[in-house]
Amino acid sequence: MNLKTFFLALAMFCIAVPMFAQGGANAPAGVTNWANAAAYFSMAIASGLCGLAQARAVAAAAEGMARNPGASAAIRFALLLGLVLIESLALYTLVIILVK
Repeated sequence: MNLKTFFLALAMFCIAVPMFAQGGANAPAGVTNWANAAAYFSMAIASGLCGLAQARAVAAAAEGMARNPGASAAIRFALLLGLVLIESLALYTLVIILVK
């Protein structure tokens, strides 16, 4: 496991700590809503991977435009289409979490 993956996992575990906080007065003792926990983790994973995918797509498009400036219009169109499809993953995940 490389250092970047380790820090990503560490950040996810540190951010998830408030999710396991004590429930309200109506919450029975010892009961945890694991569906909410799974939903929050899935949104965190989807958002993180979408960010990584978008960064790689932009870097590849910039390199492609630098290598072949004549094809920059086609590369730009493919980049925008790819970014829209990548972002839709995070939005679909958010909709699924809100609907559940």
